[in-house]
Formats: sequence, C-alpha cells, structure tokens
Amino acid sequence: MANDIEVTLVAPRYLAGPGDPAWITVPLHNACGWIIAEEPLMPRVILTSPDRQAELRLDPAPDDPWWRLYHAAAADHPAWYASFGARTPVELVAAVLNALTAPAASQGVASDPLEPARQAGWAWSPNACISPDGIAEIECFTDHGANSWFITAALSGDPENQLWQAHFDGNTPDYLVTAFTRALADPSPLIRDPMRLPPRARQRTHLRTEQLPAESVAFALEHRTTALSQRRAPSPAPPPAPPQAPQPRRAR
Repeated sequence: MANDIEVTLVAPRYLAGPGDPAWITVPLHNACGWIIAEEPLMPRVILTSPDRQAELRLDPAPDDPWWRLYHAAAADHPAWYASFGARTPVELVAAVLNALTAPAASQGVASDPLEPARQAGWAWSPNACISPDGIAEIECFTDHGANSWFITAALSGDPENQLWQAHFDGNTPDYLVTAFTRALADPSPLIRDPMRLPPRARQRTHLRTEQLPAESVAFALEHRTTALSQRRAPSPAPPPAPPQAPQPRRAR
C-alpha cells in the first residue's frame, strides 16, 4: 500500500541494540514534566523528576553504564539506584521509567521479578532465569536481606562477549525490576535499522521485514508521549456549588 513502509523487526529483543535515546528522554520531559539540566558543553543529558526525588543521567562513558537512575530516600523507602549499559535496548529502560512515573494507584504491588521470565519459558532456579538461547540471564543476589539484581546479555562467558548489563541495587522496588524483566522476556520484536545491530550479535538474531503504516512509524515517539500524558490521574472534580438561600419574599 502507498501509505505503508518496510521496517525490519529484530528478535530476540535483548540483541536489538540500544535504539534511540529519545524514546526515553522526550516523554520524560514532555509528558512527565522531568526537568532538563542545561549543560550545553557536556555530552550528557540529566533529567530530574518534578518532585526532585529522582534523577536520570545519560552519560556516554565507554567503560561505565550509560544510563544511571537515582532515587532519594522517602518516608517509607530507602534511596535506591539502577544502571544500564550502553547497548541495553531503550524499550527495556523505558519500561522502568514508565512504571516509576505512573500514577501511584497504578504502580502495582511487590512482585517477583523472575516471574515474567518463568512464564515465558525461561530456564529457572530460585535465584536466576536464563533465556532459551542462553544469552540473557536474570540473577538475584541477597545481601543483608536485600535482593540485588543483575541482568546480562552475553554471547558467551568471556567478558569480551558481554553485550550489556543492567543492575538494580537491593533497595530498588521490586515492581520496577519486574517492569524491566517483563519487557526483557517479551517475545515481541523491536524495530531497528539492521545496519546498526551489534556486530557480534547479528548471527544470533532473527530478522524479518514487515509493511507497517508510515504514520505509525514516523509518529511512534509522538504517540508514546501522548499516551503517557493521558494516563495521568484526572484532576478531581470541583465541589458542587452550595445551594443558594431562598430570596426573602417582598411584602405587598
């Protein structure tokens, strides 16, 4: 059809490469009201939540995680931290931010971060899940009663073949870790430019082309931003006006 364009779909999604960082940063700013720190001479992006409790940093550092998410301590929860390597697909990181910025009533209760992978048929043990191809692994380490999570995509046990790693410290709320693992185990492919896939991963990916409406592809980021804007809890309705007192009758 004239209004369709051909795109390449990549599976499994954890081998699709990073994608466009704007998938995360634009909706955070435009839909969720996160504030941009202006540092025009620095090659990084810093976004702070409206309540100043959370900060997301995109810092292109070759030997360190590119994405870092910090959250200050709250009355009912200690401070926590998460990080994501440069090749972590942005859709996985966005799932965490989607959950974090959701209205409080829909953020969910404590959940088991391994459950999405188990439901997807990954091999599992009490503290880990491994994808059927052996590339992606979710590991949980317990230290002083707190669970610390490491999610890794690696083509072999050789450190040189690690593609990316995500880390959630022991204080990260479980529902946020679960948001990441649910996106990770999702079998749906991701749209990518095949020429920009991680070179070492190309032989392990499944590519297919598909015709999609040009409008849905060109405005995907705009649609995502709009959807996040619309999910905000509606403003409470104004209280009804008090009944008017009856006017005194005039004597004839």
